[in-house]
Amino acid sequence: MSIVTIAREGQIAIVTVDNPPVNALSQALRQGLWDAVEALDADPEVSAVVLTCAGRTFIAGADVREFGRTPEPPHLPDLVARIEAARAPWIAAIHGSALGGGLEVALGCRFRVAVASASLGLPEVTLGIIPGASGTVRTPRLIGVPAAVDLITSGKPLRAEKALTLGLIDAVIAGDLTAGAVAFATAALANPLPEPLSTRPLPPEPDAFWESQTAAVTKAAKGNHGPLRALEAIRKATESSFDEAMAFERQTFLDLRGSDQAAALRAVFFAERGATRPAHLGEAKPVAIARMAVIGGGTMGAGIAAALRDAGLPVTLIERDAEALARGIANIRAIFEGGVKRGKLSEAQFADRLAGVTGSTDYASLAKTDLVIEAVFEDIEVKRAVFAQLGVACRADAVLATNTSYLDPRALEAEIPNPARFIGLHFFSPANVMKLLEIVPTPATSPATLATAFALAKQLGKVPVAAGICEGFIGNRILKRYRAAAEALLRQGVAIAEVDAAMRGYGFAMGPFEAQDMGGLDIAYLQREGARASGQAVAETLGDILVRAGRKGQKTGGGWYDYIPGERKPQASEEVARLLAAEITAARTPALSTPLSREAIAETLVGEMAAEGDQILAEGIAHQASDIDLVEIHGYGFPRWRGGPMHARDRKLGKV
Repeated sequence: MSIVTIAREGQIAIVTVDNPPVNALSQALRQGLWDAVEALDADPEVSAVVLTCAGRTFIAGADVREFGRTPEPPHLPDLVARIEAARAPWIAAIHGSALGGGLEVALGCRFRVAVASASLGLPEVTLGIIPGASGTVRTPRLIGVPAAVDLITSGKPLRAEKALTLGLIDAVIAGDLTAGAVAFATAALANPLPEPLSTRPLPPEPDAFWESQTAAVTKAAKGNHGPLRALEAIRKATESSFDEAMAFERQTFLDLRGSDQAAALRAVFFAERGATRPAHLGEAKPVAIARMAVIGGGTMGAGIAAALRDAGLPVTLIERDAEALARGIANIRAIFEGGVKRGKLSEAQFADRLAGVTGSTDYASLAKTDLVIEAVFEDIEVKRAVFAQLGVACRADAVLATNTSYLDPRALEAEIPNPARFIGLHFFSPANVMKLLEIVPTPATSPATLATAFALAKQLGKVPVAAGICEGFIGNRILKRYRAAAEALLRQGVAIAEVDAAMRGYGFAMGPFEAQDMGGLDIAYLQREGARASGQAVAETLGDILVRAGRKGQKTGGGWYDYIPGERKPQASEEVARLLAAEITAARTPALSTPLSREAIAETLVGEMAAEGDQILAEGIAHQASDIDLVEIHGYGFPRWRGGPMHARDRKLGKV
């Protein structure tokens, strides 16, 4: 069966692409479209051509199976130019997504129409490259330079209504898309045709514009080279001929395609693509989930409830008494109010989100609930009491989950009839924002329960990773080693500020000591103290010394750094130097008599993270190295464009 077919409706030809699942621009599809242009150019009875796609989407972009391979002709820039030069005008009829090369094909058409739910964008910078088939050259000629800069350097797609406002599309079609596109084409033929985008003038922008855009894009890109290179290509389009700008864009695209950043971002793309349905689930099917409950309305519980409501799931919040319940509902309300203030939610959406939350202090109200997430204080006895009540109140087949970051979920199974429906779900705070969800099955967890957890993650828009049971699971276990390695550098004479600067330079938003000051040094300290109280041999850390001296971070005006009241800017601390002097002097070695470079500091710490990842893999705590990378990127701020600690280490060693 041909993936490109041609039908006729009077003088309008209808070209239909059918290349499931997402009509990706494979070589076969490019050739099919090229042949269609040739055939229709030779038919004098054709006055216009509607390009539409079968299935759930328009051309969604490149064929990921061709990533990293040498492209075969016809090359996409040539195809876009061929469509633009066709004898009869082409009209792109868009539903689903027109992304990357899909949108570039649409830009080759004389007109573009879309259904209201369609999404259009040029996300190439998120893969470490730039558009390579005229996206940086034709787009500014269509919607203007400022809007093109926004669209291309952010990589974020637009909905049809916004695209219409910008001029990216010519009409939003209600009802049948193909019929609407044919009617649009018929009406368009009655008027003079607009100039092809390649021939439209594009006046230059002043230097001040480019200086401000460079500063803004640099800040937003956080080390990703793609957005800045895309900005260069857009500027080239304003200062050169169309052909010169196309050559510049193509060369930039080819240069970036083989870069370390592109390789890293491709690796992350593929890892994320498989995350919601990993191979180890096999044929397991999730159970249906319609009614949800959260136990505990504190920061974490409220965030989880908000995430569930954002996904359209009704939520019952359970608290221990009326006063705590009122606080929990207020916490959820505050999250949605913040969304309204930031323009993320309308007043109607706010009301809908809140209307889907009910509160109760009676566990009996959970009799019909499908899945319950416990999110109370991180204390094993408190959690045991909760699950004892859930075991009585909930259906025997209701899925029961504990949100824990360190505790062993197996310690809760005894409270649960039918522990096959029990699982650990480690959300990251704020739970309605953070993408990572560590899914922690116990030996008793059934395949169906595990599949249900992954299905829920997909519904919530989370990046799920299965983790085995150990202290800290994957993420916090690596964090512990990362912090210990950072302290080891201090003991050997590396300055606190140098370590933080090195990790910011590597791409982290904050260094390890700045991050601890923001979150609070006492959190990890209390965990260590609890382990010591239980008889575990836990070595003294430099952080322990600071906490015992009353330095818990920003909230106490001092941690690793000093803070001026009302400010968050870290200041070097003489008190910290005094408190730690004996430890640092005793541990300093001659090997560090020459200061480490920031690059060497970062390499050391990332190497420690990867080494712990190796141990996690060896113990079977993680299924694959890419899972560890996803955890670090989505839960701990590892720079996405470096691919995660495992990828970064292996890339440096030439293994990937």
